[in-house]
Amino acid sequence: LPSEVEQLVGDRNGNLDALKNRQWDVVIDSPTMLPAWVRDAAQVLKGNVDRYLFISTISVYGEPKQGPDENAPTEKYEGVDPYKETIEAVRASGFKTYGPLKALSEREAEKWFPEKTLIIRPGLIVGPRDESDRFTYWPVRINRAGDVLAPGKQNDPVQFIDARDLAEWTIRMAENRETGIYNATGPAKPLGIAGMLDGIKSALKSDAKFTWVSEEFLNEQKVQPWSDMPVWTGKDDAVARTNIGRALSKGLTFRPLDVTASDTLAWFKSLPPDRQSHPKAGLSPEREAEVLAAWKKKEMTK
Repeated sequence: LPSEVEQLVGDRNGNLDALKNRQWDVVIDSPTMLPAWVRDAAQVLKGNVDRYLFISTISVYGEPKQGPDENAPTEKYEGVDPYKETIEAVRASGFKTYGPLKALSEREAEKWFPEKTLIIRPGLIVGPRDESDRFTYWPVRINRAGDVLAPGKQNDPVQFIDARDLAEWTIRMAENRETGIYNATGPAKPLGIAGMLDGIKSALKSDAKFTWVSEEFLNEQKVQPWSDMPVWTGKDDAVARTNIGRALSKGLTFRPLDVTASDTLAWFKSLPPDRQSHPKAGLSPEREAEVLAAWKKKEMTK
């Protein structure tokens, strides 16, 4: 951060003294997944905030039957007491409670900051400095070239948003003093997994070759959408068709895929060798080769 930016230290689990008795034009609450965090922050912020921006997630929709817009139902919390949830408990659940708790956190924000709340529901956030590797896997893998396992059907939908596009738009929304709920993912027009992979290949000037493997065979091989095949969620996942019309009408824009892919690869290459050799998502080279060999053997016997 620039040296003139004041930094305040606190703890969302109990020490919010640094926020007391101060006025704020805008609060951007990005890490919260616990309703208690919003409630507790509100006790020192209410009456002192002009706009409260809550960064939520499209995970609030769970598994909808069609691409959700902002009016779609959100997941219901089925635990005992959402105000007693902890980050450790969310992780222990395999993040199954993540969406419901985010939905409750949204309502908590609206409760304490009525008519001052802007809720943004991003999809998969990607780009340089994304430590999850959930998009990074593809530029890295395609840059390595060779025979690349490509999942499902070429027109299976994918959605994601460069963190820089999300951040720039969020700031513009704050400057315009917007309120309401907005889905925020991309691109602007529907994109299939083939379009994404081809776009990355073109951006990196790679000679990689894609071998398309059916979703059914990947299931047989216990290759999972999302974790093993990042970004791709399968042919029937309606969340990959999230409606972003409302955000587009408010000026959400996207940098080209080739910029995101190239910048992400450059960032990854700047990491220490040990980090580069231990990606956090996607198939290992050995497992990918194993699945490709099994697929080709099956195809030869047809």
